[in-house]
Amino acid sequence: MRSHHRHSSSYVSFILFLFLFFISFSSSTSKLEPAKSEPKRKHSVSAILVFGDSTVDPGNNNYIDTVFKCNFPPYGLDFRNKTPTGRFCNGRLVTDFIASYIGVKENVPPYLDPNLGINELISGVSFASAGSGYDPLTPTITNVIDIPTQLEYFREYKRKLEGKMGKQEMEKHIEEAMFCVSAGTNDFVINYFTIPIRRKTFTIEAYQQFVISNLKQFIQGLWKEGARKITVAGLPPIGCLPIVITLFSGEALTNRRCIDRFSTVATNYNFLLQKQLALMQVGLAHLGSKIFYLDVYDPVYEVIRDPRKFGFEEVFSGCCGSGYLEASFLCNPKSYVCPNTSAYVFFDSIHPSEKTYFSLFRSLRPIYDSILGSF
Repeated sequence: MRSHHRHSSSYVSFILFLFLFFISFSSSTSKLEPAKSEPKRKHSVSAILVFGDSTVDPGNNNYIDTVFKCNFPPYGLDFRNKTPTGRFCNGRLVTDFIASYIGVKENVPPYLDPNLGINELISGVSFASAGSGYDPLTPTITNVIDIPTQLEYFREYKRKLEGKMGKQEMEKHIEEAMFCVSAGTNDFVINYFTIPIRRKTFTIEAYQQFVISNLKQFIQGLWKEGARKITVAGLPPIGCLPIVITLFSGEALTNRRCIDRFSTVATNYNFLLQKQLALMQVGLAHLGSKIFYLDVYDPVYEVIRDPRKFGFEEVFSGCCGSGYLEASFLCNPKSYVCPNTSAYVFFDSIHPSEKTYFSLFRSLRPIYDSILGSF
């Protein structure tokens, strides 16, 4: 297994850059009732297996040498027992709601948790790492688990299951599992647009293709390991992320709004991704494999465009601290916390609140129903 004790001067520069904008606030907390998922359903899905970045990492970064952690308050403010699990959210993630909806478990645990028993492993885990991406450079910036290593962890996971249930039963179990892949935002926001390395060698169009080619290689790796039902999330409207508005808008303090040129990058990427996934589906249909594109952009943008329709009040700043730049260790026990987390689309400057994740889950539910019907 490769080491994660990497250091990067560009990473240090990025953190210092954030600190220049950082404003601390006094602490104040409030509570949001956890969003309720749907009742458990009977079906033939054996497990949920998750790969990607902070949108689906329930705490793997707790167990590696990185500063990109959130296993402290106010993260987890609205999670069960107010536990800061390592989820970059005040509560549950989309994958937690999916797992509960399909009936395999209530919340998806991190694979690296040493206390997981075999039954917990069997019903599903997340291999994701906050700060990761499809570009090999991206995880080196924040010293987190890259996508190839997540795939290697999955191979290790399979060996553990084989030791418990035998090879044939393990392979059947994997074929009946639902795979969820969600990454890409860090490749553009933290990597391409913030650090100049990739911009020196790639136009944005070429970089989009580069990221997708790495994603394609990863999906092929999953297929080779037995995955047959895979969901792949596109990019959200990255121009609407509070941290992007702060860093790249000329009116960050006086007129906070989405930056269209960044969101256009996301829509173009999503178009190219859908084309690539369709081509991959055609090439692998004979194996009984199905791949499902998850449109994250439209549901999130709809919430941002008409927040009151969905019960939100604040769109362009996060709940934690100033809401302009705070994330990870910048959002900490000493940070100010908004009095009503359910009124905020974002919990910190990058990551959606639990209520937003639940809204996204509900919009994507027809896809999950389609997957369940395909087993």
